[in-house]
Amino acid sequence: MKKYNIRTGKLPLQETGVLFKTAFRSLIGNGLKTWLNVFVLSVTFVMILALQGILRGWSDQAVEDTIKWEIADGQYWQAKYDPFDPFTFDSSTVEIPAEMQTGVKNHLLEPVLISQATIYPDGRMQGVLLRGIDSQQKLLKIPTEKLNTKCSEIPVIVGAFMAKQTGLKLNDVMTLRWRDKNGTFEAADIRIVGIFKTSVPTVDFGSVWLPLERLQQMTMKSNCANIIIKSPDYPTKELKGWKFKSVDDLTESTRLLVKTKTMGTSVLYLIFLLLAMLAIFDTQTLSIFRRQKEIGTLIALGMTQKQVVWHFTLEGTLNSILAFVLGTLWGSPILWYMVEKGISFNMDAGEMGIAMADTMYASVTPGLVIGTMLFMLIVTAVVSYLPARKIAKMNPTEAIRGKAL
Repeated sequence: MKKYNIRTGKLPLQETGVLFKTAFRSLIGNGLKTWLNVFVLSVTFVMILALQGILRGWSDQAVEDTIKWEIADGQYWQAKYDPFDPFTFDSSTVEIPAEMQTGVKNHLLEPVLISQATIYPDGRMQGVLLRGIDSQQKLLKIPTEKLNTKCSEIPVIVGAFMAKQTGLKLNDVMTLRWRDKNGTFEAADIRIVGIFKTSVPTVDFGSVWLPLERLQQMTMKSNCANIIIKSPDYPTKELKGWKFKSVDDLTESTRLLVKTKTMGTSVLYLIFLLLAMLAIFDTQTLSIFRRQKEIGTLIALGMTQKQVVWHFTLEGTLNSILAFVLGTLWGSPILWYMVEKGISFNMDAGEMGIAMADTMYASVTPGLVIGTMLFMLIVTAVVSYLPARKIAKMNPTEAIRGKAL
């Protein structure tokens, strides 16, 4: 066997192949201990991919649904508008700027007027937000075409969660009370002409959608709005008194929530990884202690101590490679199902108050798989190298006698 090249600090290619073969044979020779370590590592590998895939899929799906149902390519907010402060709704209701009128007429911009009101389903009192939007709009997935229904009452549509919470059904009629711009209370009957299901809570919870022109007439706020939804085909402009909110701005809270959840779930697979690393460390330490004569013999036959260290490090690292193979065999069907079929919940995910569909699909990308493999491979190599360092301190003569440690 050729010796280790001290000047270059590298092993010849053919020598690396020999070390790989001997390390693999030694690893397989450990029997059940090896396969237990490999199985735990494979569980950790698949679990990391599954959890990270679900969280990434949730993030992508939540952002996509929010874009489709609520924000399109961004929104213009009136400078005083604050969605978390209902007292700003009246003060932020202003006329739509003249330079936006062409975009509104061509449905490249969709104004939304928001006003507080009260409904009385079955004699109960329920505070709601009236959201007026053009029934011909195409920017959002909300089925506003149903607002064209002809009826003696005011036609409105609500989300499935809103309907469930208030006990509303299709074609139900109830009283609506609101206040116009002069502070005068008005009342009229409304009819539920449509109920839609969405995973975006801000479109559903406590909201009643009705035609924009009808709401403007009711509140005596002609040609007014609080927010204006922008199409991707409409160029972004700076408007006095209006603030533009991009898709990234409006979905930042969702991304931060998913990031927080990702850090929380990392603790679970970190525990599994530590258990596997501890098992590999103990196995390598015990193996080096019990194989002192073999180590001394290898050195006597011409291998340097650094080559033997490399041999045992490689032997421990092969646990990860076998784990990747085993994990691919039993984990691929599970990951495929999570990506293609998704995971369904026996609950209305919208009750959690976040954009979360009833069925979540995992997003397992090649980058996630390769990154996870490299991470586990490096950690395993480091853990295998730590006990193998003792070999460099061995006296070959004492090692052959089995008394080097």
